[in-house]
Amino acid sequence: MISEFFKSLDLAQTILIIVSLCYIPVLIWTIVAGLRVQSVFSKYNKIPSLNRYNSSRAARMILDSCGLYDIPVKDCSGSLSDHYDPKTKCIYLSASTKDSISVAAIAVAAHEAGHAIQHSENYFFLKIRNMSVPVVNFSSMIAFPLIIIAIILEAVMGVTQISNTVLLLGIIFYSVYLLFLFITLPVEFNASKRALKLMVENNIINESELKPAKKVLNAAAMTYLSSFVFSLLQLLRFLAIFLSNRRR
Repeated sequence: MISEFFKSLDLAQTILIIVSLCYIPVLIWTIVAGLRVQSVFSKYNKIPSLNRYNSSRAARMILDSCGLYDIPVKDCSGSLSDHYDPKTKCIYLSASTKDSISVAAIAVAAHEAGHAIQHSENYFFLKIRNMSVPVVNFSSMIAFPLIIIAIILEAVMGVTQISNTVLLLGIIFYSVYLLFLFITLPVEFNASKRALKLMVENNIINESELKPAKKVLNAAAMTYLSSFVFSLLQLLRFLAIFLSNRRR
């Protein structure tokens, strides 16, 4: 009976059902993932590393071990706003991280050093991501306004060729943004993998501290993964609306 029900559905209806079933769980996952980053970092930020290196020193040690002596480690404002800037070739550590000797802060700094190493090695996915930033900035800025305009046109004029075309353009631009999120996943996971390996190799943390360091980096990685899945559901919903409109 269930199989007969699904056979009776067209593609647009099938997509809408899938999105409806997944939307709330994925939304909850996205919210929980964001909260977990703060809680996990806060927990392990209270645990000092046994070797007593602060995060700035840890990042410097990792960079030097890879021959990246020319990449500076500087301060930036905010909390957990740590990042590597490929334009300036500089690692920026936030106030919550830079002077801390905690396992959590060291893991975050090592992760950013991982991005610097990726950049120096022309890591494929990072290279693609950096090249696509200008296009993605424009796409993410224009995608939702186009989709909203399409919805307004449908409400005022009904489904027309114009409203469908505007909606399709919004979907295309949103797809570019989604592709960027997808490319970001291997970049982030790879940077964390490098960080964990190099922290141990350089005796910054020992084996017993590897597990909490993994928890910190995995919590951060889950925010990227959940964001991608949630955005994918959004795209499927817009696509279902477009396909449904074409049948009218």
